[in-house]
Amino acid sequence: MSYSYQIKTQAEYDAAWKKSTENPGQFWAEIAAQFYWRKKWDIALDWNFAEPHVRWFLGGKLNITENCLDRHLADKANQPAIIWEPNNPEEAHRVLTYKQLHDKVCQFAHVLRNNGVKKGDRVCIYMGMIPELAVAVLACARVGAIHSVIFGGFSAQSIADRLIDAQAEFIITCDGAYRGAKDIPLKGVIDDALIGCRFVKKVIVFTRTRTPVSMIKGRDVWWEDEIRKVETQGLHEFEAEEMNSEDPLFILYTSGSTGKPKGVVHACAGYMIYTNYTFVNVFQYKPGDVHFCTADVGWITGHSYIVYGPLSAGATSLMFEGVPTWPDAGRFWEIVEKYKVNVLYTAPTAIRSLMGFGTGPIEGRDLSSLRVLGTVGEPINEEAWQWYFKHIGKEKCPIVDTWWQTETGGILISNLAGVTPAKAAFATLPLPGVDPVLVDENGKIIEGNNVSGNLCIRQPWPSIIRTTWGDHERCRVNYFATYPNLYFTGDGALRDENGMYRITGRVDDVLNVSGHRIGTAEVENALNMHAGVVESAVVGYPHDIKGQGIYAYIVYTGEHETEENLTRQDILQTVTRVIGAIAKPDKIQFVSGLPKTRSGKIMRRILRKIAEGELENIGDTSTLLDPAVVEEIKNGKL
Repeated sequence: MSYSYQIKTQAEYDAAWKKSTENPGQFWAEIAAQFYWRKKWDIALDWNFAEPHVRWFLGGKLNITENCLDRHLADKANQPAIIWEPNNPEEAHRVLTYKQLHDKVCQFAHVLRNNGVKKGDRVCIYMGMIPELAVAVLACARVGAIHSVIFGGFSAQSIADRLIDAQAEFIITCDGAYRGAKDIPLKGVIDDALIGCRFVKKVIVFTRTRTPVSMIKGRDVWWEDEIRKVETQGLHEFEAEEMNSEDPLFILYTSGSTGKPKGVVHACAGYMIYTNYTFVNVFQYKPGDVHFCTADVGWITGHSYIVYGPLSAGATSLMFEGVPTWPDAGRFWEIVEKYKVNVLYTAPTAIRSLMGFGTGPIEGRDLSSLRVLGTVGEPINEEAWQWYFKHIGKEKCPIVDTWWQTETGGILISNLAGVTPAKAAFATLPLPGVDPVLVDENGKIIEGNNVSGNLCIRQPWPSIIRTTWGDHERCRVNYFATYPNLYFTGDGALRDENGMYRITGRVDDVLNVSGHRIGTAEVENALNMHAGVVESAVVGYPHDIKGQGIYAYIVYTGEHETEENLTRQDILQTVTRVIGAIAKPDKIQFVSGLPKTRSGKIMRRILRKIAEGELENIGDTSTLLDPAVVEEIKNGKL
């Protein structure tokens, strides 16, 4: 497969960007024409950001799995589609060719149909990082059901919230999952989540860890038993459901600045075209390359750059069940050597964590197959960038520092590996189709270079968020209402003298912890559920490994002075139960009160400065209800 739209020179990039921003409909229509459509579209693009509405390829009909699987069977049937490396290096790895993956997806699509799943139904997927997770995602898309993958680290309460919001009547899970030295009892967590979700009709359970589980008659079925039924029925091919270009493909829940997670909705056609285009261009993918994205499919990175982007491009995607530091800190490098990985795409958190082990785990490993390195999830700091470039890429591999979000579906700002210039700690230039602007607090566009402001995008790209599930007004308010006729990213950025962008972090009440966005309100809600917590405020602070850590200030009633650490453990346990371990604060400071304005608003700006160690430059406290509380908090800083 050749990619006629793969950019090879700076001049080609300049021309593509210019064309895509001057006439986006025509630009993307030419790329879309190279995919398989049941029916071609009538209108390439219809949009306005006021409502907002964005519709791409209107009137077009397709199924994304025919583009990810069927169209590759003629020339790539025996090429690996997914290589799976298990958590335990002693266990055998698995390879699924395009033919085998196609067969498994068709087979499981029949299982879904047999269990009552139809077009438009929501299916929650809560599994470990195994090939069957990709099979489940693709089978949902094949039958036209809307999948909602939930990361395996979320608690029962978090799952229940998402199930209720999506009204997901079907669940696909495993008995358990392996993650490093841990066994995670996935089915047990699902059972707890379903206590308040009586509307769930079926739970399909794949056997992975042989953990004893409770199976409820009439509701719970084993994946393997259902596959045997399909085999007995002699069912093989499954004709893909015809979807409209704007039909929802999936819902993915992300943290917002309110306590309730919001379901980001992506549409079939635009999402497919944009993830494919960015995959091929940013990583400069070459046929035969092994692409190793280390993310979990529970996050958008896994959706876009383990499953849909690589498979729609006919690539070989490596999927890893475990963690980078188990059984030792050489695991990534062992995998790179074992499978001759060409493209490695990971998070700055993982890089910083591995830096802490020094270069010992890299010694003796053959990393010469690596051609491109990538980072995702948060801005990478210069020290980690240099370490990655020198020790992993041996100063030969370009690093693509990709900036994007759950809501954007694919990469928006990044250098193209070896084609456009890289700059340490900079995401650099926008991709074709992406027209970024910086604005001040009043929404006035800041022209020129060597400037900073709030990052917005001026026009839609194909994989832009379509809505928030069941609440379009929330989508409008969150992304399109802050600055009229602009998509507001919630991030600040600076633009250097060459027009390159560096993301400087969130400007709203959302934290970026290890590349995962967590709303402060969500964490505060969880903290406040603890019986002894009267009130809490959460802010981010610089963290050596995670990039941003969570610092919680808590007004507590009752005895914590004698057993302060025990109380902290109890509070952390509450957060784990309500959200999941990923949202646990790194520091908890007990305070007698919080700095508030006379109207009762908590001044998080002050708390953030204290958490960051800026004790001298707090700013004006005269408008506070009780300025003395600030001194007490400063004196008690952890």
